[in-house]
Amino acid sequence: MKFLVLKKHTLIFTFIVAMLCIFVSRPLGENLVASVFFGDNLRKVPIYSVKTDEKKVAISFDAAWGADKTAGIIDILKEHKAKATFFLVGFWVEDYPQEAKMIADSGFEIGTHSNNHPDMVKLSKQEQKFELETSIKTIEKTTGVKPKLFRAPFGSYNNSLLETAESLNLTTIQWSVDSLDWKGISASVICGRITSKVQNGSIILCHNNSKNILNALPIVLTKLESMGYEITCVGDLIYHDSFKITRAGVQEKI
Repeated sequence: MKFLVLKKHTLIFTFIVAMLCIFVSRPLGENLVASVFFGDNLRKVPIYSVKTDEKKVAISFDAAWGADKTAGIIDILKEHKAKATFFLVGFWVEDYPQEAKMIADSGFEIGTHSNNHPDMVKLSKQEQKFELETSIKTIEKTTGVKPKLFRAPFGSYNNSLLETAESLNLTTIQWSVDSLDWKGISASVICGRITSKVQNGSIILCHNNSKNILNALPIVLTKLESMGYEITCVGDLIYHDSFKITRAGVQEKI
């Protein structure tokens, strides 16, 4: 009798696990983020990287403080015929409209990085929406580009933020390779960090005004090129339909 009870419990548990696996792996269609179970909680996940057989990576620059290196970054990217995505904070665009317009006019992709760079998890849903809507309007007014991508300040997010971004037709993007350039580390260390961790579908995080970015970027791009990678923008790397996202944030085509 005890064996039968245990067997019954095992079957019930197996059934529940199977149903959860089906739910987690289901296609997202037009959804922009994945919903996966963590314990008893349903948690949404943004895109950290992309599963692809192509030798492609995306490089991105967050812009929140300072702009004196922006033109140099653009020149280096152009020299290497590399695409890139710039995630701009609203107040940065207001402080440096010429640089913001230069990014757009040079053909680089622009995403929003919020309006005031707060930890948006600490905001109400209404405040989160105001942050994003304000930044979108500011960016579009200055550059003529309406952002379709969003990167949360500090990489901090919750369900409320991802749902709010999704409601505004924004795809939330994290990163899988962190250059740590903001720490003021040397160009060679930045290059080593990126090239040792990069793989097909990686999204690389850099900052537009980090101390050694102008010295590091040419080395990084040259090394990535020698490794056979195409350097593109986030929008050209990710899938825009018929995809799913794993609990690790890897976007996969279905």
